[in-house]
Amino acid sequence: MLATLRSYPTTVNLLLSASLILTLARAITLPYLVIYLSGNFHLSIADIGLVIGSTLIIGSLLSLYGGFLVDRMSNYRLILACTGVFIVAFLGTFATRDLWLFYLCLVAINLAYAVIDIAVKSGFGSLLPVAGRSEVFSIKYTLTNIGYAVGPFLGAGVARLDISLPFLLSAGLGAGFFLIYFMWGDRGLTGVGTNRQPAPFMAVGRLLLRDRRLVCFTLGGLLSAVVFGQFSAYLSQYLVVTTTPETTYRVISAIVATNALTVISLQYLIGRRITQAHLKLWLAAGLAMFVLGLTGFALATSLVFWVIAMVVFTVGEIIVFPAEYMFIDHIAPSHLRGMYYGAQNLNNLGAALGPVLCGAVLATQPADYIFYMLMLFIVAGGGLYFLGASLPGNIEVEERD
Repeated sequence: MLATLRSYPTTVNLLLSASLILTLARAITLPYLVIYLSGNFHLSIADIGLVIGSTLIIGSLLSLYGGFLVDRMSNYRLILACTGVFIVAFLGTFATRDLWLFYLCLVAINLAYAVIDIAVKSGFGSLLPVAGRSEVFSIKYTLTNIGYAVGPFLGAGVARLDISLPFLLSAGLGAGFFLIYFMWGDRGLTGVGTNRQPAPFMAVGRLLLRDRRLVCFTLGGLLSAVVFGQFSAYLSQYLVVTTTPETTYRVISAIVATNALTVISLQYLIGRRITQAHLKLWLAAGLAMFVLGLTGFALATSLVFWVIAMVVFTVGEIIVFPAEYMFIDHIAPSHLRGMYYGAQNLNNLGAALGPVLCGAVLATQPADYIFYMLMLFIVAGGGLYFLGASLPGNIEVEERD
């Protein structure tokens, strides 16, 4: 991977650094939001879940317009502007004592992060040939997971001094990236759509809805994200109901670490081999791994069994993520690439729904029923993936420069 990074132009490496640094900044504070909201604002568990889930949903929905801006604005200016919002919002979470302002800051953080992510992926499409994009998507996902793996440990160290300091550290990391990108970022990097006659946002949205492949893959991704988007949350819910708090903490700590280590170890090795020519086979393999992993969770009776099931589950994640990126990149017209990736970000709605749906099942049905429900989501999502991959393209949407 290091040899590949050295072969990339500076602009590509700077875009990859955005994924690493800003994910690290976000991951530093995410594990402590529950504790912070409970201790500083005296919210109940239900209210905390509503705050965290709704800010993620709002940020995801608004990022669709962010994708529209990616196609219309200078990539360089948009990344700097969103990084500025990211920094100010984290400073706001550190300074404010009002819940409503804290809530708005969380929305701004999620939105800025999502738009930068879209701009980064769109930038890859502008800078690299089609054959090289699978590899860079895999590297990006590996770096993202490194950020999520390392961030909580940095946050834990800083939080021992003061529970508010992780927010300040996140703002500092954002400021560091801002300076790096301001100095060395490619000022000429723009979306292809900037050279076209601009179309209204709603007109572009209607155009995207006519691309049945995009609709199928977006819905398939949303359903699949119910399963892999917030797996630690619903597995914690399941373990709390079926075991003791001590066992829950021990198992969740082990499987989260297993997930991160498996992704970091295998993502690049597997992801670079995923090709457009065999996309359906790769998707089938990834979805099968999800089902096997869920079966393992349902049958797990020991920590070793949980870890093995998580390795299998994570291999599915390793395959499906870059396969989604590749399909969207393949069908997206160059002048609408930002909007297409913005539509893909709606997967986060599924991630937010996962713990809610599993909580409802756990409250009304036998605990292992959540795994049957999650398998049904995988089957439904997989059906939509295969339908989208089989459909012919729309002439109006496929027009390219």
